[in-house]
Amino acid sequence: MTLAPPALRTIEVALQANPYPIVIGSGALATLGEQIRAQGFKAGTKVLVVTNPVVHDHYGAACLASLQQAGFDAGVLVIEAGEDQKTPATVGLIHDAAFARKLERGSLIVALGGGVVGDMAGFAAATWLRGIAVVQVPTTLLAMVDAAIGGKTGVNHPGGKNLIGAFHQPRLVLIDPMVLATLPVREFRAGMAEVIKYGVINDAPLFAELEAAAARDPEAGLASESAVGPALLQRLLERSADAKARVVAADEREGGLRAILNYGHTLGHVVEALCGYGTYLHGEAVGLGMLAAGGIACAMGLWSAEDVERQRLLVLAAGLPLKMPALDPQAVLACLQGDKKVRDGKLRFVLPTGIGTVVIRDDVDAGTITAVMAGLTA
Repeated sequence: MTLAPPALRTIEVALQANPYPIVIGSGALATLGEQIRAQGFKAGTKVLVVTNPVVHDHYGAACLASLQQAGFDAGVLVIEAGEDQKTPATVGLIHDAAFARKLERGSLIVALGGGVVGDMAGFAAATWLRGIAVVQVPTTLLAMVDAAIGGKTGVNHPGGKNLIGAFHQPRLVLIDPMVLATLPVREFRAGMAEVIKYGVINDAPLFAELEAAAARDPEAGLASESAVGPALLQRLLERSADAKARVVAADEREGGLRAILNYGHTLGHVVEALCGYGTYLHGEAVGLGMLAAGGIACAMGLWSAEDVERQRLLVLAAGLPLKMPALDPQAVLACLQGDKKVRDGKLRFVLPTGIGTVVIRDDVDAGTITAVMAGLTA
């Protein structure tokens, strides 16, 4: 069985108990069925593909064809997948489809879509029959570099983002950059926020490569797939996936090191929650959260003003928002207390100390938070 054209790159997520591959490269989607067979699934296995209407129109047929050619008994469930749909009720629809298709413990759910589809399909897989296998096939840049890797699944609660969930590692992550050709530019830009994040937290060479790419064409910057180009895009996908794979392998359930992946997410989640889910894309909110975290780090004497500006320029080059919405300071502080990263009543912030290095601090005072956010407000 031929698994992959030579252009595909495999990155291992080296977990002790549940290791799995991330397969990246143009044309990867056509090999989905064969890649799943390579993970030990037999012909005749029941597969439920969960996707959204737009992705289904573009790639549903190709996904199904690959699965069926590999001998799988595959069907599709199309769900609405906006952030406001990321609820237990939508997961219930996936459970209903799993029941209707008689999925067994040896069956499989394939998440074909962005981070919202991946989170919900993964959570449904984690909870159906106390856990069946899931394969992540991300179709947005943000999901490719972040959400599809690492096993975090879940849905939102009215009190906060992703408060209901489970760790459930996929058996395979398959990334085909060709599907980004149909991704709206705004969604591409949102994904670039997570790429910039990896540069700040643990990959200074990646950050420098992004700066160099932005400088080559200041007008286009990094704000679209065409501006980035296929060669650099492949490298960014590989570097980001490798960065996350290393962190996840070292700390699967966020006991310590993995918390650095939350850089920009603490205040980013506040922006999403207080503005209403969907007003800002997740990556847009994360970009604002990174600007705020950088400002907090600078105010605390941890980060230089020069690095604050370098980060701001990259966020600008990616076409992301630079100004915070006007939010009530007391509402911000109340929302922060509902964050998953609170420990013993203290909120932990991931703060940069240099390009490529961060620390986790639980001594950020409320005045610093509100002052920095006020400085970023439009």
